[in-house]
Amino acid sequence: MTCNASFVFSDTFLNYHFHSDHPFNQKRVLLVKELLEASNTLSTADIIEPRKATEDELALFHDRAYIHAVKKASDGELSHAEGLEFGLGTEDTPFFANMHEASSYLVGGTLAAVDSVLQGNSLHALNLGGGLHHGFKRKASGFCVYNDGAVAINYLRERYNLRVLYVDTDAHHGDGVQWAFYDDPNVCTLSIHETGRYLFPGTGNVNERGVKEGHGYSFNLPIDAFTEDESFLHVYESAFREIADFYKPDIIVTQNGADAHTYDPLTHLCGTMEIYQKIPELAHELAHQYCDGKWIALGGGGYDIWRVVPRAWAQVWNVMKNGNVQQGLISEAWLSKWQDKAPVALPDTWNDSKNIVPTIPRKAEISEKNNKILLSALKYTKNTS
Repeated sequence: MTCNASFVFSDTFLNYHFHSDHPFNQKRVLLVKELLEASNTLSTADIIEPRKATEDELALFHDRAYIHAVKKASDGELSHAEGLEFGLGTEDTPFFANMHEASSYLVGGTLAAVDSVLQGNSLHALNLGGGLHHGFKRKASGFCVYNDGAVAINYLRERYNLRVLYVDTDAHHGDGVQWAFYDDPNVCTLSIHETGRYLFPGTGNVNERGVKEGHGYSFNLPIDAFTEDESFLHVYESAFREIADFYKPDIIVTQNGADAHTYDPLTHLCGTMEIYQKIPELAHELAHQYCDGKWIALGGGGYDIWRVVPRAWAQVWNVMKNGNVQQGLISEAWLSKWQDKAPVALPDTWNDSKNIVPTIPRKAEISEKNNKILLSALKYTKNTS
């Protein structure tokens, strides 16, 4: 199935840059774009430019005092003490020049994706510069200054009045988006992430179910450390299918963090490229089944920017555009350009060998625990009207 899809990109995405040693590196978005171009699956006609989100658009979610603080930090006018009140100037989210402008383009990229789909210019749209799901109403957190997903969902609700299903497969819990809509029955959130026992932000327990009118519309699947492909995909597919059928959304928004891979340096999950093929395939299927194809996909985490993120995120686009993933060998031209710049050997195939995953003696126990979490979460789809 070939679909009309839009790929949001501009070199402005590279300006979201904390410092050279920071793990959040937007060069990964450029690597993905060039891999797709070298693979002949992305053309100039597919690319749309992000716009800079306005202050009023940012204020669809963020407190104006916080936006003002980010602008001051951008100009070097925010003190360290002032910054800490807003989560700025920390080890995770340090100040950098033009922080407000760079962050606003990431948000504007997601809004451009939304408008492309909702104005009928494309069925699907991908903004890999977005997915900054830890940002709060008046606080930066976890490498995220502005929360483009939360802004965009409020934009969808206010401008288009659609019921939104937000699905987050980042290894870190999608806390900022969850709390933004915790009392809202018009936004259903599903986050599949590594348990917070060992990993930031420490939230996302299965009993976080929403409050007031939003109770029953927040779903969390905190899977165990060292979870492998089979268990991850069983949880993902079972939950996504059942929750989509329960909620019957008007549009699906996915956050596609690529940090559940065994190579990722910040997490403890043991996935391979197999999960990054199945994740977009199911999102694509369910978007057509329930939403007439309306699907917005975002980036997110992913800290092995050489071996993992380019292939994982490229497959989201491959599914969006062509309905299937790439197989076989990676483009030799792409490998030739980037290998000398990479600190590790780049993979030459789209798939991974299962041999890259360490032997996990607790594999059966982990899978059983994950299945219990799944059953516990899904019982609410049968009890909520």
